Amino acid sequence: MCETKNFYLWVLQFFGLLGLLALVLWLALRPESPEYTIVDITIPKSDIDNGGQNGSILYVLEIKNSNKDSSIYYDDTILRFYYGSDTVGEKTIPSFHQGRAKTREVTDSVDVNPRVWKAIRNSISNATAELKVALLTRLRYRTWGVKSKHRGLHLQGKLLVGSDGKIFGKKKKIKLRRASKKWRSTRQRLLY
Repeated sequence: MCETKNFYLWVLQFFGLLGLLALVLWLALRPESPEYTIVDITIPKSDIDNGGQNGSILYVLEIKNSNKDSSIYYDDTILRFYYGSDTVGEKTIPSFHQGRAKTREVTDSVDVNPRVWKAIRNSISNATAELKVALLTRLRYRTWGVKSKHRGLHLQGKLLVGSDGKIFGKKKKIKLRRASKKWRSTRQRLLY
């Protein structure tokens, strides 16, 4: 009877230790989401002043993978700019692979929708314009040679653009955050 008790106690301790080890490994190897930051945004002064029908937005987007154990495989990434509820323009960043603990900078431009351009130009000329940015993508993590399933990522941010066509205010870098459920539900249909 005593030997049976010791055996069951030993089995319980073994599985308890195994469960604790699995929990620690899971916490240590769980990948973090990449960080997206709008480092710079510029609307050329010539586009604002000339009064034309067309404009463009130049941006620098920083994508940071802070995982030391996981690399990331990105599907096509869609970056959209909004003024109010109107779409200003969009750009697709082609799929790519990002190594462990790496940062990538994407510098590009977006042609502004001519129907929205006049309102943006007037708003910038008067003081500031508030643009919204939405980022939609799907990604997979690779940890110890094993790829995870696809995960969707929906981020958003607000940009205040001053009369000089650059980011206005104290914050010169705008970190994109998870989209609210209301924002996500209306914009998610556009990607999938």
